[in-house]
Amino acid sequence: QVQVVESGGGLVQAGGSLRLSCAASGNIFSIARTEWHRQVPGKERELVASQTKRGVLFYATSVRGRFTISRDDSRNTAFLDMSNLKIEDAGVYYCYLVRVTTDVGWKDYWGQGTQVTVSS
Repeated sequence: QVQVVESGGGLVQAGGSLRLSCAASGNIFSIARTEWHRQVPGKERELVASQTKRGVLFYATSVRGRFTISRDDSRNTAFLDMSNLKIEDAGVYYCYLVRVTTDVGWKDYWGQGTQVTVSS
């Protein structure tokens, strides 16, 4: 049984920074890819950043240069460091763990989501 818990969202002024965390627990052997998605009301969930186990990175154009994705495999935890936040960065951020391998096989998991609010 794998549990995924996100933390780190909150209210921040434009120009500020936040760090989101996504911690997976259970008998985990590996996580192939970690992703962060953002959802705002009335829009589809969009991919913001991703990182493979081998370190291949992807950033959406809107966040490139301001957001940094990272992972600590020893703690099965993914991070999203967000700096120089803009009003349009607000939304609910979800981590998505792709191909989480355990002793009984593999499965993908979503975090519960964490709200990021950016004020002017």
